[in-house]
Amino acid sequence: MTADGHIGSPLGVGSIVGESFSILFRNFITVLMLAFIPTLAGLVISGLTAGWGVTLGTGDTDFGAEPNWAGIALGYVVQMVIYGVTTALLVQFAYDAKLSRPINVSRYFGPALSAALPIAILGLVAALAMGIGMIFLIIPGLWVYAVFSMIAPAIVIEKVGYGALGRSAALTKGYRWPILGVIILVGICTFLLSFVTVFIAGLVGAATGGGVLVMLVITAVVTSVGYGLGGISVSLIYARLREIKEGVSVDQIASVFD
Repeated sequence: MTADGHIGSPLGVGSIVGESFSILFRNFITVLMLAFIPTLAGLVISGLTAGWGVTLGTGDTDFGAEPNWAGIALGYVVQMVIYGVTTALLVQFAYDAKLSRPINVSRYFGPALSAALPIAILGLVAALAMGIGMIFLIIPGLWVYAVFSMIAPAIVIEKVGYGALGRSAALTKGYRWPILGVIILVGICTFLLSFVTVFIAGLVGAATGGGVLVMLVITAVVTSVGYGLGGISVSLIYARLREIKEGVSVDQIASVFD
């Protein structure tokens, strides 16, 4: 019996993390193609509204004495919408890649655009709930994140719309700590990749005088890879939960796109 009182098969944390990296590395160019353009567009819009220092994390603001809170808020909203589009694209891709089906990028955009707004809005709600949890301690905040981690696939696959909060809570019940384990492992790997890449980008930018442009492209690439790994791992967790709890196979999940 798990901490949540659910009896069932193990989630398989190691297997999910390993397969997530396998899918990412086997389809690295495709993942970049799916995530890079929307991510770059989001960074540019955020940079123009919130300032390049805030967007790129350099600590140098472009606002003068007073922070441009309206610009920061707008930039955050834009990032959430971009996240919604990118995640919806990657959820569809992940199942095709797992099943070794043909990758048809053009087929992903219609469902992704229709799912983007609900994912962005509910993602913001989940982020606020996670932030409240973080006020008390880090672990409760991350636990809340695990509760609502299945929002994107529930919207893209099951078309539940704004009911995805409840669907995610029900689907993750009994498996939130293992899900948190996957999230932490993937997060650590993404952070290390980001740290090393941004450090190298800073050196390249200083040597070439590329400045903001170099940092912008590198940040977009790193963020795209992070989105890719996160989207793939969430999709695999969702598939495993559906298999354990409802007896639904990955083939049946992927068939909704046919």
